[in-house]
Amino acid sequence: MATPASEHRGALEALGLGDPALSRLAAYLDTLAAWSPRVNLTGARTPAERVRLLVADVAAASRLPAAGRLIDVGSGNGSPGLVLALLRDDLEVTLLEPRARRWAFLREAARAAGRGGVQVQRRRHDSYAGPAAATVTLRALALPLAELESLVQPQGRVIVFGGRPEVGPGFAATREAEGLPGGVAVFRRVP
Repeated sequence: MATPASEHRGALEALGLGDPALSRLAAYLDTLAAWSPRVNLTGARTPAERVRLLVADVAAASRLPAAGRLIDVGSGNGSPGLVLALLRDDLEVTLLEPRARRWAFLREAARAAGRGGVQVQRRRHDSYAGPAAATVTLRALALPLAELESLVQPQGRVIVFGGRPEVGPGFAATREAEGLPGGVAVFRRVP
């Protein structure tokens, strides 16, 4: 039996995405659309809105993470961490999400998208005991960057999608996000 075409495919193609990323992202967004009414993952109601809100800015910034380990804090609906994993096979992605239903969604979305190597941990950032990453991402979380310091390797990056965190000592803003959609900011951990 053939798999039905994704309602998200057209909007993803409009971003210029090709396979395998396009198929993976379509599977992720289809899973998100199915789970959203029960888990409240996003306010986006149409395929075009979901692609615009959850994928477009991440795809535009997908060159920013360094290859290797990436930790996404407060992964919730999968954007930006899972989206980056689906766009780039050179990333070893760990998604941190303390809420049980969203954690379950993330596990299912990664499975449905066919992206192995994505770890989904049911925990907050301050209880993560694994190795630090070259890149840490978050979306619209009001966390001071100092709270993320143990997650970020020296000279590593924190990429923020939406919102402006309290920078403080230990981090410096960079110009790496220039030319990207508004709301994307990059900070480097400094000694």
